[in-house]
Amino acid sequence: MIARPLAALDAAEAEARLEELLLDAVGQQVLADVPVGAFLSGGIDSSLITALMTRVSASRVKTFTIGFDHAGFDEAPHARAVAEHLGTEHTELYLGPEAVRAEIPALADIYDEPFADSSQLPTLLVSRLARSQVTVALSGDAGDELFCGYNRYLMPQRSYAAMRALPVPLRQLAAAGIGAVPPATWDQVGPVPMFGVKLAKVARMLRSPLDTRAIYRASSEEWGEGLPLMGGGDSVASPVDLTPAIRGTPEEAMMQWDMTGYLTDDILVKVDRASMANSLEVRIPLLDHRLVEFAWSLPLDLKKRDGRGKWLLRRVLSRHVPDALIDRPKAGFAVPVGAWLRGPLRDWAEDLLSPDALCASAPFDPAPIRARWEQHLAGTHDWTGSLWGVLMFQAWARRWGAAC
Repeated sequence: MIARPLAALDAAEAEARLEELLLDAVGQQVLADVPVGAFLSGGIDSSLITALMTRVSASRVKTFTIGFDHAGFDEAPHARAVAEHLGTEHTELYLGPEAVRAEIPALADIYDEPFADSSQLPTLLVSRLARSQVTVALSGDAGDELFCGYNRYLMPQRSYAAMRALPVPLRQLAAAGIGAVPPATWDQVGPVPMFGVKLAKVARMLRSPLDTRAIYRASSEEWGEGLPLMGGGDSVASPVDLTPAIRGTPEEAMMQWDMTGYLTDDILVKVDRASMANSLEVRIPLLDHRLVEFAWSLPLDLKKRDGRGKWLLRRVLSRHVPDALIDRPKAGFAVPVGAWLRGPLRDWAEDLLSPDALCASAPFDPAPIRARWEQHLAGTHDWTGSLWGVLMFQAWARRWGAAC
C-alpha cells in the first residue's frame, strides 16, 4: 500500500485516471478462451465493473443476480434496471428459504471450516447460476475497502466527538434505550434497510470507549466480548490484529484493517470457495495492484464527501449509468437468515443450539447463547450474526465428528 497522497491530482484528473486504470484492469480480466460474465447486484461496484465490461468485451456481457422475496434483501429489481440500461444478457433467479435451506448441509464440506458469513449462501447460489452459462465471472469486491464504502467509515467524526462528550451514564442510557425497541420496529420506522441492526451497532459503540479501535470492533464483531465458553467465564478473544494505521484518519485506519483482515479472511475466502465449489473462476478487477496502489494514494476527500463514500467511484460510474439507478442506501449481499431462523430454519437451528449439542461439540457455555436465541425468536433483538457463527461451528463440528 502507498501511504503518500496524490495531493497534486485534482478531482477531474483523478476521475480520468481511475477510469483509465479500471478499463485496463477489466480489459485484461475479460480475456479468456471460455465464456466470461459478471455478478450484478445493482450496487455501485458491480454496476461499474459491468459497465466497463460492456466497453471492452467483444460480445454481449452476461450478468447474474439472485433475488429473495423479502423486503430489504431483494436487490434483483435494481440489478435488472442496470442490466437493461447497459444492455446485458441478464439472468436472475428468485429463491425461497427451502432452496437455501437445502444448501446448508454442504457448507461444512465447501468451506472446510466453521465459516460464518451468511452471505456465503447467496454467493454459492449466484456462482452456480453463473456457471450454468459461463466459466469465468467478474466481481466488484474490494470497492468498499478501497474507496471508503462501509457504513462504519461514514459516520461523521463530529458524531463520534459528540458521543464521547456525553457522560458515560448517559451513553449507557442511550444504548439501553435503543436496545429496548425491537429491531423489527426500528426497521419499520428507519430510513434504510436493516435499520434495527445498524442501530444495534450504534448501541454497542455507545457502550465502548469510543476510540477508533473500539468503534471498529463494535461495528464489525458479533461477539465483542468473546465467545462464551465453559470454565470460569473464559472466552475466545477476537483474532483481529488492529495494527497501527499507515494513514492518520480513523476512516483510513478502518479501511486498512478491513483490507488486511475482513477482505482477505472473509470476503475473498467466501467468494473463492463458493465459486470453486461450482467450478467457476471469479476475478476481481478492483484488486489489480495498480488500482490498489492508486486508491491508497488518494486523499480521503476523493473517497468520502458529504457523508457519502465511494465518491470517486460514483463519479466514474455516472459516466455510464444514471445516478437514479444506483443512488440508494447500501444494503449488502445478504439473505434474510434472521427471519428464516424464526421460521423455516427454526427446527434446524434449535437442534444445533440445544444445551446438549452446545456442550457436545465445543466447550460453549449454553446459557448466554440460549439467551440470545430466545431473544432472537421473540423478536426483541436481532442476533443473526452471532447465532450464525455458532450455528456454522456446530454444523461443521457435527459433520466432521469434532468433539471437545
